[in-house]
Amino acid sequence: MCICGICVKENMKTLIAILILCCCLAACAQAPPENVATSGSEGAGVKSVDVVQARPEEVTLAAGESGEATVKLQIRSGYHVNANPPSFPYLKATELDITPAEGIAVEFMRYPDPLTKKFSFSEQPLAVYEGETIVKARLKADKTAKSGKHNLSAKLRVQACDDHVCYAPGTLDVTVPVTIK
Repeated sequence: MCICGICVKENMKTLIAILILCCCLAACAQAPPENVATSGSEGAGVKSVDVVQARPEEVTLAAGESGEATVKLQIRSGYHVNANPPSFPYLKATELDITPAEGIAVEFMRYPDPLTKKFSFSEQPLAVYEGETIVKARLKADKTAKSGKHNLSAKLRVQACDDHVCYAPGTLDVTVPVTIK
């Protein structure tokens, strides 16, 4: 065992280096974000796409005319989805994206008026949809659109939340039936 000043000095340097390393590791450790469900939480395994059902209604258009396609969203009780537009830029809006088909174009989308509610995970009230809500799309059939039934592919992006947390966003595949007469 050495008691000389050199050995004590070297041991102190090692001890200080270990202490600094431990402090750095502790500083880098983070708790999971408050707005994301974790495996130990009550809603573990909840998927946004399982909370929302999309039921498009068939729309009939005359060639050369416009009409409104309706997609009913049914949001499971106890959950909500962010409105479009969302309350804050970092929130994921509910968004329906319909792919135009041969002779059928999407002119614009219309989202419903949101509910404004306060939740425990947000300091400010949020614009949300709950229960049943309807998204509408204005479609236009070209004069040259072929008559008959057409299926427009669509994607519905949603982020479901309950009163405590928000879950990972998801996308549902939707088919919008259109008949050209």
